[in-house]
Amino acid sequence: MTRLALFDLDHTLIPTDSDHEWGRFMIKLGLVDAAQFARDNERFYADYQNGCLDIHAYLRVALAPLTRHARDTLDDWHRQFMAEVITPAIRPEALALVAGHQARGDLCCVITATNAFVTGPIARALGIDNLIAIDLATEGGAPRGRFTGEIAGEPSFREGKITRTQQWLATRGKTLADFEQSFFYSDSRNDIPLLEKVSDPVATNPDDTLRAHAKAHGWRTLELFH
Repeated sequence: MTRLALFDLDHTLIPTDSDHEWGRFMIKLGLVDAAQFARDNERFYADYQNGCLDIHAYLRVALAPLTRHARDTLDDWHRQFMAEVITPAIRPEALALVAGHQARGDLCCVITATNAFVTGPIARALGIDNLIAIDLATEGGAPRGRFTGEIAGEPSFREGKITRTQQWLATRGKTLADFEQSFFYSDSRNDIPLLEKVSDPVATNPDDTLRAHAKAHGWRTLELFH
């Protein structure tokens, strides 16, 4: 493999925000105080869009509901979430983009600031085996243990995406410099740090800040969803 293809997830490969939608789904199921959680969910989502999200403050709120339920129960709800919210949103354009890189033998990976519980099944639905996401701590470190509400390791957010990418590549005995080309597709201003590290940054369905940055730096812009 001489090329690397990294993909942000939300509003990049899917035309929605999986973290935000999972919050709305928990409200629908009655797992949280609807009024308070809705206010928090919208406030943090706006902070993310504006590039000023306190990721740790957000995670304290977003992860707390997961601690109250067994993993099997959460998995049942997530299958419902996939069927009702995510699968209908998966677009052929995104599948074709991923398939094109895979057909060329590129090493493909989703890297997202959403947690691995929410995004693992989504990455698999897109046909991507490798995922870098916010890892969730479990009781006793058990693979199927109840979630504690804490995270394990550095969050894959902003500059943290660089660190997590480097760590992941190191497990494969590689660095970014080992690839003939390295692509990163993202919609978000929050991903500019990692976009600046790859050889081929692609501003994909970009927000206004990223669009302007891409134009100023001569980066490719891709409108995947019209």
